[in-house]
Amino acid sequence: MIYTFWLFLLVFLLGVPSPTNAAEILQIQSSTLLQIGDHNRTYTVQLACISVDSSDDQSARNLLRAELPRRKKVNLRPEGSEEGVLLARVMPLGSEKDLSKRLVEAGLAKWSCDYA
Repeated sequence: MIYTFWLFLLVFLLGVPSPTNAAEILQIQSSTLLQIGDHNRTYTVQLACISVDSSDDQSARNLLRAELPRRKKVNLRPEGSEEGVLLARVMPLGSEKDLSKRLVEAGLAKWSCDYA
């Protein structure tokens, strides 16, 4: 119960950034896993609704690094959580296209959700 409350609070705080309070990219850990920071806290965020084939992993990482340089401010749209990792749509501030869509359009990922 308390875990649900804290997860809801985390999702709310990350989902409603302000220009001075936005989450920012700290590290690209893999082709779908990001380390995001918000002041003194860090969160592991997995890009929602996509899967990346191992043969496309490096190209997907390169695309993410080009789109998300370190300290780039991002907006998160939470989709859920899995084993303590936040599943979210990630959009650089000022962009309307989330990175899951970007990877799929580049042919580096496939949709893994029914509603994507």
